[in-house]
Amino acid sequence: MSGNRYRPRLADGELAPMPWPVSLYRTLNHISWPLEEGSSRWTVSFEKLLIFLGFLVFCEHNEVDLHYLIANWENIDNMLAGMPTYLILVEMQIRCFQLATHKDRFRTLLQRFYKEIYIVEKAEPILFSRIQKQMLVTRVNSVVYLLALLNFLVVPVQNVIYHRRDMLYKQVYPFDNTWLPVFIPLLGLNFWVGVIITSMLFGELNVLGEIMMHLNARYVQLGQDLRRSTGQLLVESGSWSIASEYRRTLTHIVRRNAALRKFGERVEEEFSFRIFVMFLFSTALLCALFFKAYTSPVNNVAYIVWFLAKFMELLGLGMLGSILLQTTDKLGLMYYTSDWEQVVHHSDNVSENLRLMKLVTQAIQLNSRPFCVTGLKYFRISLTAVLKIIQGAFSYFTFLNSMR
Repeated sequence: MSGNRYRPRLADGELAPMPWPVSLYRTLNHISWPLEEGSSRWTVSFEKLLIFLGFLVFCEHNEVDLHYLIANWENIDNMLAGMPTYLILVEMQIRCFQLATHKDRFRTLLQRFYKEIYIVEKAEPILFSRIQKQMLVTRVNSVVYLLALLNFLVVPVQNVIYHRRDMLYKQVYPFDNTWLPVFIPLLGLNFWVGVIITSMLFGELNVLGEIMMHLNARYVQLGQDLRRSTGQLLVESGSWSIASEYRRTLTHIVRRNAALRKFGERVEEEFSFRIFVMFLFSTALLCALFFKAYTSPVNNVAYIVWFLAKFMELLGLGMLGSILLQTTDKLGLMYYTSDWEQVVHHSDNVSENLRLMKLVTQAIQLNSRPFCVTGLKYFRISLTAVLKIIQGAFSYFTFLNSMR
């Protein structure tokens, strides 16, 4: 089935280079990653069956995790031991299967991204290198998430050493789950759910980060191309034609700008709901993880690593969102400071000068509002939004700690 999963291609038809977290996301997560366009009907039907079975597995985990919370609701320490896994399970069930129902739309977005937006290293080595540096935090976060998953694998080892039959997560089953023919498949499903959740966490972060930073680089290119064209016109063009030539150049830049904004709106449509769900659960999740890590750090190494991963995920996403927000916020200033007044000063064509000044005004108005990805229009992805979530999580932690 992995051979039928969509593999991005560049505009020239070559396979697009994929960062290792995105490649791992494509390999491990059959629920979220789309199939190749034109896959056979049998392949599509089989994938839908696997998604349905996966949804049932998530529902089963949802129920037994909830049973654990209900059984331990009078003991805050025990209850909070199962709260993080339950919260992340519910969040990922919503995000994964919402994406599973819109795979074709997601594939279309990726196709457009790699054909129109993606910065090829050979063409723009400096911009590409800058993008890789900006994405470093998401790469490190992927490693930390994988370490968090590996921490849960300590449980099977402990089961063998101490002759126990514990599940990977805090769960209460309505039947005897320690019977070996039942225990082994359930433990395998525990691990499968962990792989799907972890790959979704770092995979979607890296996909969205790549899209935002390459889109940011395209906006940076607009300013570079406009300044370069203006300098050439001021040196090479005559006084009668300079205004009309600059207007044609500026028109082309504005059209590219509008195309980038339309693509950004498409990105917003694809990711807005899942970002909203992620931020919605983040405060409670950070609070529960920090509480377990703070109250018993020696016995809760998995929670410490998981807390660091979630903390880095939010900070990384907020940082990338702020970079895109700052770049698009300066677009209006970019047009205003593009030396158009020097072009008007050197031009003897009064009518073309007037048309040029109107176009500059329209370009500034077009970028009066900076573009950014939001969570259902309730908040912008930025460091400011992330810091508010962290502040809220710390406030809830202080309250819970005072109740102990």
